[in-house]
Amino acid sequence: MKKTIVASVVALASLGSTTAIAFEKGDIIVRGGLATVAPDESTSNVFVGGADLGVDLQIENNTQLGLNVAYFITDNINIEVLAATPFKHDVDFGVSDPLGTGDQLGEVTHLPPTVSANYYFLGNSNTFKPYVGLGINYTFIYDESFTAANQAIGLNDLSLDNSFGLAAQIGADVMVDENWFVNASIRYIDIDTEAHFDLNGVSGSVGSIAIDPLVYTFAIGYRF
Repeated sequence: MKKTIVASVVALASLGSTTAIAFEKGDIIVRGGLATVAPDESTSNVFVGGADLGVDLQIENNTQLGLNVAYFITDNINIEVLAATPFKHDVDFGVSDPLGTGDQLGEVTHLPPTVSANYYFLGNSNTFKPYVGLGINYTFIYDESFTAANQAIGLNDLSLDNSFGLAAQIGADVMVDENWFVNASIRYIDIDTEAHFDLNGVSGSVGSIAIDPLVYTFAIGYRF
């Protein structure tokens, strides 16, 4: 996926209008498209009643509609707010299933609103407009649930903490005309959480879950 997005950025550089069109202070841009959250997760092992089950967790990719809005505070710097439809991820056992209920443990849903400051670094008069950004993220995690098979053996009350962390990105806008453009970006988000659950009245936990996804976005944008 990373290679695909990078190739898309390079290809887009050759598709823009031959007329140089600059973003300007006061401009508002809106982008909408597909966003894929690809976790680069690392987790501690699953514990039940203090006993280590000897397995960690794996969190699968998910693609949703992505939307962001940015306001230019100078000709080269904008403040961007990232939003999306909720991402839903399957949560699997990392290697093998110690419970005999299938590899999938459950699923979680999250929203990762992110505010970033982006700097356009090649000169804003270029049709091809690469940028880098740095920001903060607050991830809301909700609708956590076990699969029916895991609920049947007594697993319930799954809960994951919300997360606050940094975010960074690199991307490019390529102008098609004075207002329309296409965009591709790769964003890193620092997401750390913990999981708690109950197994037949015995407390369980995963003490450290570093999700730390890369978010790949391909979008169409409009300048107001």
